[in-house]
Amino acid sequence: MGADVAVVLCRGGCRTIVVESNAERRAKVPELVANGLAQLQASEQQQQLSAVESLQDIDWTTVDVVIECIPERLDIKQALFKDLQALARPDTLLASNSSSFPISAIAQGLQTPERMLGLHFFMPAHLTPLVEVVCGEGSALESAQNLHAFMRQCGMVPVLVKKDLPGFLANRLQHALAREAFALIDAGVATPEDVDAAVRFGFGFRFLAAGPVLQRDHAGLEVHCAAGATMYPSLAANTVPSQCLSQKVAEGKFGMKTGEGFFKWTPETIAQERQRYQKTLLAGLEILKNELPPVGDAAQS
Repeated sequence: MGADVAVVLCRGGCRTIVVESNAERRAKVPELVANGLAQLQASEQQQQLSAVESLQDIDWTTVDVVIECIPERLDIKQALFKDLQALARPDTLLASNSSSFPISAIAQGLQTPERMLGLHFFMPAHLTPLVEVVCGEGSALESAQNLHAFMRQCGMVPVLVKKDLPGFLANRLQHALAREAFALIDAGVATPEDVDAAVRFGFGFRFLAAGPVLQRDHAGLEVHCAAGATMYPSLAANTVPSQCLSQKVAEGKFGMKTGEGFFKWTPETIAQERQRYQKTLLAGLEILKNELPPVGDAAQS
C-alpha cells in the first residue's frame, strides 16, 4: 500500500520520500513504484522518488504532507504520530491510511490534533481513484479541505467524511452489501460465484456510470421506494459476521494468502487473477478518464 500511495504522489509531481526501515523491502521500493507509474503511463515521474531508512533521514522543513501506511496496530500508530508531531513543521498535515481505527483514537494525546486526518486509500491505491479524507473529533475542517484539494491535484477522487464513524464511508457501504451477500450464501439462495456475477454484471456494472443515489434518479425514485418497502423487512440485519465467512476464518482459509478462501488458489492462479484484476481496473480508468480530476501541480510531499 505504501508503494502504491507513493505512485499516486509521484504521478502528481510531488517530491516523495518513502521511509522503510527494512533494507530488503526498501530496496524493492523503486521497482514497485516504477511498475505502478508505468501502468499509469507516467514513468517520467520516477525521479520524484527517494527511499530512506528512518524519519531522522528527512529534512522536515521541506515536508508539507505525511501519509502513514504502517501495520494496523493502534499503539505503534499513536507512537509514530507523537514522533511526527515533534519532527514536522506546525503546518504540516499528518494523515493516516488506517482502515480500522478511528482517527480520533490515533490522534489521542497529540498537542495538534487539528492537523491530524484520515487519508484512506483502497487497494491497489494507484488504480482505485477514490480516497477518503476523514475528520477526527479534533480535526480542523480547513485542514481536511486542504488535503482534499491536494488529492484532487494528484488525480484522485477524494470524498470528505465529516464524522469519524467505524469504516468511514466506502467500507460501510461495502460491508452493507457484503452482509446481504453472505447471508444469501448462508441461506442457500445462491453460490459465491452467482453472488459475484450478480454484482459485477448487474447493478455493479452500472455503478461505473452512476452511484446508488444518481441511479435512483435515472430509474425513478418511486420505483425504488416501493421496492425498498417490499425488500427491507427481509434484508439481513445480523450484527455478527455470517456463518460462511466465520467458518472459513476459523478453518484458516483466508483467501489467496493461505491458498484457499471461498475459492482455491495456487501461485499460478493467483498471478493470473491479479493480472486480470489490474487489467480490468486499468480499463475502468480508461473509461472514466474524462471524469477524473486532471493531474496538476501539487505541493511537495
